[in-house]
Amino acid sequence: MRKNLHPEYRPVVFRDASADYAFLTRSTATSTKTVEWSDGRVYPVVDVDVSAASHPFYTGRSRVLDTAGRVEKFTQRYGRRA
Repeated sequence: MRKNLHPEYRPVVFRDASADYAFLTRSTATSTKTVEWSDGRVYPVVDVDVSAASHPFYTGRSRVLDTAGRVEKFTQRYGRRA
């Protein structure tokens, strides 16, 4: 097998700041930021926008979109033509 072909596979912390949730797993993701984990070791940390702790599908909380407001905006902009 050729050397230096694959990226380093190491422990990485993925952190979802919106849900105040983090988990430690192994990954090839890189980051310049680090965090001290509960075991006392320092790991690279990757901030993510959505995780299972914040995604509506997994949490059961759905977001309500303002569809009525969008329709009203469209009607005001283009109006009804006779």
